[in-house]
Amino acid sequence: MNDYYGDLGVAQTASPEEIKRAYRKLARKLHPDVNPSEEASDQFKKVAQAYDVLGDAEKRRAYDMGSDPYATATGGAGYGQGFSFSDIMDAFFGGAGAAQGGPRSRMQRGQDALIAVEIDLGTAVFGGAEELTFDTAVSCSVCHGDGARPGTGKHTCDICHGSGQVQEVQRSFLGQVMTTRPCQACRGFGEIIDDPCFNCSGEGRVRDRRTITVKVPAGVDTGTRIQLSGEGEVGSGGGPAGDLYVEVRVRKHATFQRRGDDLHCSVELPMTAAALGTTLPLETFDGERDVEIPQGTQPGDVITLRGLGVTHLRSQVRGDLLVHANVRVPTKLDPQQEELLRLLAKERGEERPEARFGRVEKGLFGKLRDAFQAK
Repeated sequence: MNDYYGDLGVAQTASPEEIKRAYRKLARKLHPDVNPSEEASDQFKKVAQAYDVLGDAEKRRAYDMGSDPYATATGGAGYGQGFSFSDIMDAFFGGAGAAQGGPRSRMQRGQDALIAVEIDLGTAVFGGAEELTFDTAVSCSVCHGDGARPGTGKHTCDICHGSGQVQEVQRSFLGQVMTTRPCQACRGFGEIIDDPCFNCSGEGRVRDRRTITVKVPAGVDTGTRIQLSGEGEVGSGGGPAGDLYVEVRVRKHATFQRRGDDLHCSVELPMTAAALGTTLPLETFDGERDVEIPQGTQPGDVITLRGLGVTHLRSQVRGDLLVHANVRVPTKLDPQQEELLRLLAKERGEERPEARFGRVEKGLFGKLRDAFQAK
């Protein structure tokens, strides 16, 4: 009984990968095209025979139970006896010698497309519809995606006989190697269009301009992408269209600034209005609203109008509208105005006001720095 484990130089407990690696190493060293000596040729035959048995799970199991498939062979098995070239290719390249599948389909899915759309802030608040016009691949109106001129058809390729592939035999250090490649005559389709469509040159699609209406949901913001399934480029050969992604860009508004779902704006108030209080009209996205300025409003105070902000993207809840007060102190006074202010200061006992000094509060970065320094 032959010692196949010894021929490959592996233990009886070796894994299939270890057996494959051992055979690959010895085959590259002993193959007749690499080492033409008679001794190397004999060793290569033994190595090939050993891998034929140990590389096959069923044969290896039978061998381990005492059955040698080559025990009755006279004079030893020659190279290739009970051993296929595909086994060699599998050992060397992990199955790279196997032929690929049949012809490829002319019908291919189209590519996805990405376009940008600019919307007003009001559309982001409530949602709306936007009309988009763009260039894309559409189905040919003459052949309707078939690729052949109307009234004509296709025939099976005479070179590959419909398989889409041709085989070639090439010589290598392993001997004659059969390779498979796509048929050049039919480009791997297995069939040839007799008379291609004059409008699309057999592609089944052409470039054209489309106009669609996009529904923009409330709450979108700059960077939001809306996916429209099946609205992208049409595939070749009448294949389905890809998806269209619409990226939203929100234009800047003259009055309002968005922060999350809230809207912010500022209002300049005269010193007297901030002190006495007043009511100011403000044009919002919900129409005109009155902004109540309470007495004694200070610079930086915020007046909140509930529920007048942006609609949340995935609900009907809306943010708020926040009005920031900017109190304007007069810089030039005429004599009468100056006298009136001095009288007011006298009445309030503020002719010589007591100054209250305090340290400037540190910002966030200053507090973080102090915390790290304390550690």
